[in-house]
Amino acid sequence: MKVSQREIEKMAAQIRRDIVLMIGGEGHVGHLGGSCSCADIVATLYTAKMKGNPADPKWPGRDKLLMSKGHACIAQYAALAELGYFSKEHLVTLKSFGSMLQGHPDINKTPGIEANTGSLGQGLSIANGMALAMRLDGRAETNKVYCIMGDGEMAEGQIWEAAMAAKNFKIDNIVGILDLNGLQATGPVEDRFDTNPMPEKWASFGWHVIEIDGHDIPQILAALDEADTVKGQPTIIIAHTVKGKGISFAENVVGFHNGAMTHEQYETALRELDERLAQF
Repeated sequence: MKVSQREIEKMAAQIRRDIVLMIGGEGHVGHLGGSCSCADIVATLYTAKMKGNPADPKWPGRDKLLMSKGHACIAQYAALAELGYFSKEHLVTLKSFGSMLQGHPDINKTPGIEANTGSLGQGLSIANGMALAMRLDGRAETNKVYCIMGDGEMAEGQIWEAAMAAKNFKIDNIVGILDLNGLQATGPVEDRFDTNPMPEKWASFGWHVIEIDGHDIPQILAALDEADTVKGQPTIIIAHTVKGKGISFAENVVGFHNGAMTHEQYETALRELDERLAQF
């Protein structure tokens, strides 16, 4: 898809604004930090890389994105709404009773969602199955499955079982994307379950490894394009990110993993993001 870096950056800013709008500022709790850390990646995938059809979310020719770190699904909800998979009016109903937008993705409720995720560690296994199904359908050369994972999630054993399986079956139409923001719910990841060195670990499991700044659009695009050239093995993009990126008071603050904004913080976040959007 031919879109400019400027268009992708605008989408990322809009996704962050939608995230803030969905959580709200009246004491509602939401996963602000990890949703904002992957916003540039989500924006790039949906606007510049993935094949899809908002008018037909189940279109067989689509690429697929799984948010294995399902608590960050509001970044995906924002992208889907901006692209017209459903009306933006639904965004403010996040986590309300009966809403199509729940706190974790639900394939039966939300157009454009590919799997129920959020029990951490399971997304990569599901993505493997989808990628192998594409191979059976003869679409492995034309379609990919992208799976965004969190760095805290690397403590889950099922991730590494799935990593071994992807290498064993030479699944080259799967791209894992690790949102490496360094913080999980209760503090620094490395203080709780140190899985470093991350690049060497994935390489030892037989994956093609690409390291990038996960907020640099040209680097994200180049990594996704490089993944297209890799044959016979899966690819992992290790994206170094900042938790809460784009919102001054939330950046690198563990309390915004899943916290509430005050009314003043909510207004500040919207103002900052409106100023960012006014640059486009």
